[in-house]
Order: sequence, then C-alpha cells, then structure tokens
Amino acid sequence: MKNKSLISINDYSPEDYYRILELAEAFEKNPNQNLLEKHVIASLFFEPSTRTRLSFESAISRLGGRIVGFSEASSTSVSKGESLADTIKTVSQYSDLIIMRHPIEGSARYASEVASVPIINAGDGANQHPTQCLLDLYSIKKTQGTLENLNIFLVGDLKYGRTVHSLLMAMSNFNPTFNFISPENLKMPEEYKHFLDKKGIKYYEHEEFTDIISEADIMYVTRVQKERFSDPMEYEKVKNAYVLKREMLINTKPNMKILHPLPRVNEIDTNVDEDPRAYYFQQALNGVYTRMAIMSLILGIK
Repeated sequence: MKNKSLISINDYSPEDYYRILELAEAFEKNPNQNLLEKHVIASLFFEPSTRTRLSFESAISRLGGRIVGFSEASSTSVSKGESLADTIKTVSQYSDLIIMRHPIEGSARYASEVASVPIINAGDGANQHPTQCLLDLYSIKKTQGTLENLNIFLVGDLKYGRTVHSLLMAMSNFNPTFNFISPENLKMPEEYKHFLDKKGIKYYEHEEFTDIISEADIMYVTRVQKERFSDPMEYEKVKNAYVLKREMLINTKPNMKILHPLPRVNEIDTNVDEDPRAYYFQQALNGVYTRMAIMSLILGIK
C-alpha cells in the first residue's frame, strides 16, 4: 500500500481492508503518536465538507503532521481559471500526500494521474468515497464482530449516494444480502446491480422498510442530497421519503446498528439518538482512527 493512491474502494483488496481495520483499532487504543511529524499533508476541498475534512485534519494533528490546503475553491487560483491539473502538479511540490474532494466524477482518478505524490479521494461527485467506506467497514466489524454474511439495508438516496456505492462494492467481498430501500427515482443504478449479479450477491429492492426492518443487521441511512438535483421540484418530492423513528425499532435485532454518513437532515428523527442501536456519531469518530491508518500505510510509516 506504500505510495499507492486510494481513489476507488476497488483499488485495495479485502486483505488491505483488514490491514487498515487492524491498524485503526490500534490507533483507537493509542491515538496520539508523532508518526507524521516530518510530513506535510495537503487538504484540497473543492466542495463543502465538515466531517471528512475535520476528521482528516484531526487524524493528521494526532499523528503530529502539518496541514496545508483550502476548504473552498473560491479562495484559490481555481477561481482565476487555473486548471485542476496545474493545481495538483503545484501542490504536489509542497506536500507528501494530497487529500482531495471535488464535485466532478472522475476528478480524483485524473488527479492521481498527474500528481507526483499519492492522492486520497475524499469524494468525487456521486462516484466514490473510499475512506468513508473504510470507516463504515470498521464500524460494521466493530459492532457485529464480523464482515461476513450480514444483512445490509441501504436506505434513501441510492442513485447519487457515493457512500452506498463504495460500501456495496466493498461488502460484496463478504457474502452479504442487500436490501435497497428508496423512492423509484433514487434507485440503485443498474451498473451496481449488474456488479452484484456478476458476483452472485443477493439483493432485493423495496419502497418501504417497516415490514422487514426486523431482518436488518445494519441499517445504513442516507440523506437525499439537494445539491445533486438540477430541478428543485424533484428534490421537494423525495426529500422526506423516509424518516426513521424510534418506535420503528421495537422488533429489530438487539445488535442491529444504524449508520449514517452524515450530515443528517430529516431522515433520522432525533428521538433515535438515545437508542442503543444508533451508532452514527461513534461512526464519525471511527473516521479519525481509520484515516490515521490509511495515511500511515500509504506513507509507509506503519
């Protein structure tokens, strides 16, 4: 994994996943180590972010590294018309590793082709979000004790949700059963269903989940993303398609956990927060340990 960019979750093998999760567990037990004290990490966020950007910055700080970069493109030479290639080539001269979020699908792969240092994709449009996926795997393994043979419910925006796309591909290595719950116009894209068909992975599609929620090991809820809609009226039709409430959890498995990549809008009622099945805030913390592990392995210091 040393010096290897992380653009798609498929860039790494299941063995790599386990290596990352094992190291993340070690960092959770001992998070403050000066392993990056001689390294400069560039954080380039062309698109707004709270958890991803801050958890990366927290991870870098806990490892003693230094951060350069920006949190919005308007404050950079991109606003003057500089190309993505020129930005990446320039920042490569200043850093040992680049973390990048960009609204255009494929931008992270392109950046990795022109950069002279490794690139970590922190989200490219509706395409992929591999570090979120790895922290999701860490959260699933930590709560379920395994990644194997689980019943995974993916709820909400399955069309534009890059987190569910990455999670689907990663979990397909561990013989899951998927239940897709979404409005008709936000269904899982055909390309991902073809991917599962080729691997012989079972999946079912639904428009409601109340009658089947008792079967879930993991319920992964996503926000309907207003920023992905060109027509505001289409967003208004589906924005509150599903709202998970605490009373819906009565007959669920005791060890079932609710995950969410956040930010939350209306899709999980705040009365769920105190339920032992709610795990999304701990999931966000797990992102720090997982990203510590990813950067350490890519930079070859672990």
